[in-house]
Amino acid sequence: MYYATTYMSPVGMITMACDEHNLVGLWNEGQKYFGGTIAQQMTEKEDMPIFEGVRKWLDRYFSGEKPLISELPLAPIGGEFRQIVWSFLCEIPYGEVITYGEIAKKMAVKMKKSQMANQAVGGAVGHNPISIIIPCHRVVGSNGSLTGYAGGIQTKIKLLELEGVDISRLFIPKKGTAL
Repeated sequence: MYYATTYMSPVGMITMACDEHNLVGLWNEGQKYFGGTIAQQMTEKEDMPIFEGVRKWLDRYFSGEKPLISELPLAPIGGEFRQIVWSFLCEIPYGEVITYGEIAKKMAVKMKKSQMANQAVGGAVGHNPISIIIPCHRVVGSNGSLTGYAGGIQTKIKLLELEGVDISRLFIPKKGTAL
C-alpha cells in the first residue's frame, strides 16, 4: 500500500508518496510523469513518520541549508538502468551541475560499455520519481541548456538559484533542442 500527502513549497505544491517506511515519490504539481511509478491507488495519509522527516528535510533545503540525501530512506521505483542513473544524481554536490553527457560516460563505465547515449540517460533523469531530493534539476545539456526538467524549466531555475548556482552561463533552450 502507498500513502500520499502534500507539502506547500516555495516552488509550489509538492506531493509525497511512501510505502510503510520509505519515500517512493516526490512530485511538483503538474509535473510530467506525476505518480507514474506508482501502479496502485495512493491513500491520503498525512501522519506517516516518513512524511514528517521529508517535511523537515524540505524545510531545511528551502531555507538554504544543505541537508544530506542519505538522511532520508528513499526507495524510488524503477528498473536497474534508472536506479543506476538516479544513484549518480545523488552524487552531484549541492550547488553544482553536471551534464547528461558526463552521466552517460559514467554509465558506460559502470555498465562496461564503450559509450552510452545521452538520450537514454535523459530519459532516466526525466523519470526520476523523487525530484528535488534526488537532484535531477542539477543536470544540464552539454551546451549549457536548462533542458529536460519534468517539473518545468522555471522550477529548475528556482532550485538552482536557491543552491547558489551561477545560471548566467546557462540558457533556456528552444523547443526540440537535443541533450
